[in-house]
Amino acid sequence: MEYKEIKCATALNKLKRKIPYSWDLNIYRGCEHGCTYCYAMYSHNYLDKEDFFQEIHVKSNVVEALEKQLSSSSWKQEVVNLGGVTDSYQPAESIYRIMPDILKLFIKYKTPCIISTKSDLVLRDYDLIDELSRITYVNIAATITTMDETIRKKIEPQGVDSLKRFAMLKAFSKTNASIGLHFMPIIPYLTDSFENVDALYSHAKESNISYVLPGTLYLRGTTRTFFFNFIRKDYPNLYEPLKLLYQTGGAPKEYKNELYKMVNSLRDKYALPSSYMAPLKEKLKKEEYTQLSLFD
Repeated sequence: MEYKEIKCATALNKLKRKIPYSWDLNIYRGCEHGCTYCYAMYSHNYLDKEDFFQEIHVKSNVVEALEKQLSSSSWKQEVVNLGGVTDSYQPAESIYRIMPDILKLFIKYKTPCIISTKSDLVLRDYDLIDELSRITYVNIAATITTMDETIRKKIEPQGVDSLKRFAMLKAFSKTNASIGLHFMPIIPYLTDSFENVDALYSHAKESNISYVLPGTLYLRGTTRTFFFNFIRKDYPNLYEPLKLLYQTGGAPKEYKNELYKMVNSLRDKYALPSSYMAPLKEKLKKEEYTQLSLFD
């Protein structure tokens, strides 16, 4: 593994979409988890780098750059997605320990955020996240694709095992944060069985999760090539079926209709909503009620 420190001009990147968040913050470029379906591999292209998983760029001045933006009079305390491209709690974070200072700034400037991770290293910062969740909206989510550890180790070789991710979510359910399971990507013929989906929703319910957000696999560019090379090597029997299914970037409508019919039945069985907008709206509703109560 090679770590390289770089400088960033700004910490927060403005996104075109406004819901559910308007800003993105990535403290690393490249990711050590090694997920075979990673959509973010393309982000190394502009650096003329090829190894997204082995060469990690660390934004050494990101804390200073972030405070400059958050302290500006133009900052409107909009929701920030932490790690939209790369995981903020990948192994590099255990060395550089940038996230605690990021969270302290979010507390200082009362900035709401979403944190999605495949690691339980986020538990290290439990107290800071708990404090932030009592000030403003916080969403803690884990991406979990399968309860079969044999499959999980192949498709997410450096992520922590699924049970540890659920244990992390259950721990954060004791805070005021919204807790989510991001069940994505759903990989046809590999993680889309009724047994796997049912097991994920069952664990989600036991972990006091606020919502489950499912999403099917999408393949494009570098990711498509990398994924199919992996399938050819590790699951050769699925190579032709997946190639036939993914003639374009996404699975066909017929497949998704049948898949979501099953997924939605389990959503209803376990009474878990499919959108993290619901907890956000509820949080904003409560804040509005509190503010109105002050004038009663």
